[in-house]
Amino acid sequence: MKPMNEEHLAILRRHMVEMIAIHADLASDELGKATLDERVMASMRRIPRHLFVPAAVAPYAYQDMPLPIGFDKTVSQPFIVALMTDLLAPQPHEAVLEIGTGLGYQSAILAELAEQVWSVEIIEEFASHAEALLRGLGFSNVAIRVGDGSRGWPEHAPYDKILVSVAAERTPPALL
Repeated sequence: MKPMNEEHLAILRRHMVEMIAIHADLASDELGKATLDERVMASMRRIPRHLFVPAAVAPYAYQDMPLPIGFDKTVSQPFIVALMTDLLAPQPHEAVLEIGTGLGYQSAILAELAEQVWSVEIIEEFASHAEALLRGLGFSNVAIRVGDGSRGWPEHAPYDKILVSVAAERTPPALL
């Protein structure tokens, strides 16, 4: 079988966004609305998720499921990325702090919607990979720092919004 080209991948991205829309509609009672913000959906259509996962799982990048990225970590499933972003509602004039960069997929989505994204990642290999990938894709409004996200990034505070894409038992006081 021949490898997928950009046209194939674009079709799969559109299909992924259609599936996100179906999930949002099905969860409309819980969400309080039947659709997610069109800016979020457009960003999900544009960002090439397959570049933000290891090559071994790239063929599955547009399925609505989390994927392993190494170090026992995953990239969130597309519906969750879209829902978190929709709930955050980043605006073009806002600065967003992201805790848990991973390989940068959520960072790229946020970078399309906010003025500046400051992202903290504890795993150095993830941070350097994400930084190079985001720069290569032309995102100049994302800064990544290696460190413990529970401490935030106080040098750039206050932030308009904070997105925590990692598990925490309780909200770290530094983020408040």
